[in-house]
Parts: sequence; structure tokens; C-alpha cells
Amino acid sequence: MNLDDKKVVVSEVAAVAASAHSAVAAEYRGLSVAQMTELRSQARSSGVYLRVVKNTLARRAVEGTDFECMQEGFVGPLLLAFSEEDPGAAARLMKGFAKTHDRLQVKLVSFGGQLLGVADLDRLAELPTRDEAISQLMAVMRAPLDKFARTLNEVPGKMVRTVAAIRDQKQAAA
Repeated sequence: MNLDDKKVVVSEVAAVAASAHSAVAAEYRGLSVAQMTELRSQARSSGVYLRVVKNTLARRAVEGTDFECMQEGFVGPLLLAFSEEDPGAAARLMKGFAKTHDRLQVKLVSFGGQLLGVADLDRLAELPTRDEAISQLMAVMRAPLDKFARTLNEVPGKMVRTVAAIRDQKQAAA
């Protein structure tokens, strides 16, 4: 790679890192070309930017972004995955792929400008997607209205049951 190619790679990764929600760095040593192709295909379909970058270039690319905290951990052959659409996409991709391919080992996880432990990968992977979060929010917003409607409906219903009970009493007495 000449200097111009390196500048292009750094600027491309820096642009993605500036707009990404979360990042995961994993060691890919031992994965075959077919397995890497499969991982890249899954990444494209799930909205994850996946790139193998030299560590020195990766350190420069994440300078001034939320993922600057990952710089010291860039050691060895690493694969960078940035979640562009929803925060948990990269974590879900890496977690799912690592289940079937034990050679892929997650080394760094970053979210919201903080370096998380590798154990936090599961928590990040469980974050809802955008559509799931919107549906949960709408359910929470709708719940008080539903309860209010049931409460209003209960008043005439109780009155009808009371009148029916009085009617039944008078019929039984007669």
C-alpha cells in the first residue's frame, strides 16, 4: 500500500466510525477465505460495516471519534465491525458468527464512547432493533389510554350488572 491508498483507507474508516453507533473488534486468525466471505455477506445484509485494517491505520482512523478508547487494544490481526443502522447489529453479527466458528474471538467492544468488556457483547447484542424499540415505545405510550378506556367502560357495565341483580332479586321475590 502506498501513502495515498493508506489515506483513503483511513478516511473511509474514519467516516464510518464518526457515524457508527457501536464497534466490535475481533481476531480472525484461522478463518478460511470462505468463512470470511460468509461473514462479510452476513455483515452486508445486517447493515454492519466490516473491514480488516492494519492496526496503525485503525488507530489513526478512530482518532477523534467515540471509538478512540479502543486504540490501545488494536494488537494482532483484527477485524473491525461498525454498527451503522442499529447499535446492536455488530454485536449480534459477531456473537452469532462466533457460535459456529470458534476461531473468531471478540477482543474489543465499544458503545457510546466507552470501552466495554467482552462479556458485555451479549448485552449489546440483546439491544432491540429500531423497529422493535419503536413498537415497545408505542406499547408503553398506548397502555394508559387502554387502561383509561377499560375504566370508562367499567362504569356503565357495573351499572348494568347492578340493575340486572336488582331485577333478578325482584323476580325471585315474586
